[in-house]
Amino acid sequence: MSVPVVETDRAAGYSPHRTLPLRTEALRQLRRRRTLIILAVLLALPFVVLVAFQIGGTPSRPGQTTFIDLATASGPNFAATMLFMGTGFLLVIPVALFCGDTVAAEASWSSLRYLLAAPVPRTRLLIRKFTVGLLFSAAAIVLLPLVGLAVGTAAYGWGDLRLPTGDSLPAATALPRLAIAVAFVFLGELVVGALAFYLSTATDAPLGAVGGAVFISIVTGVLDAITALGGLREWLPAHWQYAWADALQPHLEWGGMIQGVTLSLSYSVILLALAVRGFARKDVVS
Repeated sequence: MSVPVVETDRAAGYSPHRTLPLRTEALRQLRRRRTLIILAVLLALPFVVLVAFQIGGTPSRPGQTTFIDLATASGPNFAATMLFMGTGFLLVIPVALFCGDTVAAEASWSSLRYLLAAPVPRTRLLIRKFTVGLLFSAAAIVLLPLVGLAVGTAAYGWGDLRLPTGDSLPAATALPRLAIAVAFVFLGELVVGALAFYLSTATDAPLGAVGGAVFISIVTGVLDAITALGGLREWLPAHWQYAWADALQPHLEWGGMIQGVTLSLSYSVILLALAVRGFARKDVVS
């Protein structure tokens, strides 16, 4: 009696859920030189700013007060200053780099086709790559104010957070408020990461993906400065990038942050859907 042969498209022992473990991908990205350089720059920046303040003295501008002008008031103030400096451009770069370099770099090294031949399902590869990119982006965004808090406390002492409005927050209240501000910055930068990741799946040039995301981020910032656009500016992610300052008010305001996060998440979902759809149909030859 003959036994029917059941054909299967999977090799013995193969499971798509075991391919490209998150830990493996994270270690690969951590060992890359660009990761170490970015983290080293963010780690060193608070010290550079501290030296600048030590040389130049306490910053002050008549008729205008910002977090930079209050940087030397206390450790929490110095941390808020670092977040203020990073918002808008400085923190855009590591997010665009970590999310935009990941897939395109594999293609430029001609290793992407070998990953897919492992075989790693395409959607799983994208999920793993983007998740690790977000983890490193979050680490970069948290690192800057965290080191700023430590450096500022060592240099200027622990105290209340003085606000540009003339009010102040007790240090015990300021810390969770700063955490909310940092979380908002990360969620606001999701759209940059999603855009960079989409471009990374569409090109084999890592610099093109990273540079494209940074360039578009700069353009949206320029458009937001054009007041003639009126209410149209509220559809630009850059319009809400400093809404985290509402978390550092005597009375916490959520309105601007909620609108900013909602807009960022909406654009991110669209861009990620385009990335998955385009990559699923892409003829990967590199």
